[in-house]
Amino acid sequence: MSDPLQSYQTDLISKAMSVGALKFGQFTLKSGRVSPYFFNSSLLSSGEILNSLASAFAASIVSAQTSSSSNPHPIPKFDVLFGPAYKGIPFAAITVVQLSSQHNLSVELAYDRKEVKAHGEGGKMVGASLRDKKVLILDDVMTAGTAIRQAIDTVKSEGGEVVGVIQCLDREEVGKDGVSSTVKDVEAILGEGRVRSILRMRDLIAWLESNGMQEELEKMKVYWDQYGLK
Repeated sequence: MSDPLQSYQTDLISKAMSVGALKFGQFTLKSGRVSPYFFNSSLLSSGEILNSLASAFAASIVSAQTSSSSNPHPIPKFDVLFGPAYKGIPFAAITVVQLSSQHNLSVELAYDRKEVKAHGEGGKMVGASLRDKKVLILDDVMTAGTAIRQAIDTVKSEGGEVVGVIQCLDREEVGKDGVSSTVKDVEAILGEGRVRSILRMRDLIAWLESNGMQEELEKMKVYWDQYGLK
């Protein structure tokens, strides 16, 4: 069902569970679906956990850019890492450092404000200029996709080209129509293979199986059978 988990994936899962950022149980989502797991990236707030998150984001980016038989649509090289306000800002900041220190990949950082600043340097954008730059966006979890579409529009309005999106978790769920998904909808805008993730629902299922968490595993499989993107 899933490729073998990488060490950065298992490390992130373990650390996310240790602080309650990833929970297994029963959770009612905004969609009304009752999910057997819940992910809250705002709880990834310690130095140790953010270091793991940065490593995972950076490794996922490098992997997404590496062409292979299993990755026929690699994400192109980019100039700027863009973190949408607010959660995306620390994600992008820690990841540009990790890309430089661990992968010898130097890119610029940019992020936006929720409200336009009327004094000082003013404006909505902070950091590198996006004009005529290729831009990669970081996100936590796509739900309806509203926030990521706004981020894409922001980059375009600043003269940049979005080459892809890396999210922390892909829930891999179909929409209300039982066919489409937010990832597919965003890839219809950006191109096939342009949305990647550190973790997917199938990776969580594989982790539960390898750790003998049978009760949680069975609930996840039932949910996957009902809502999973096949």
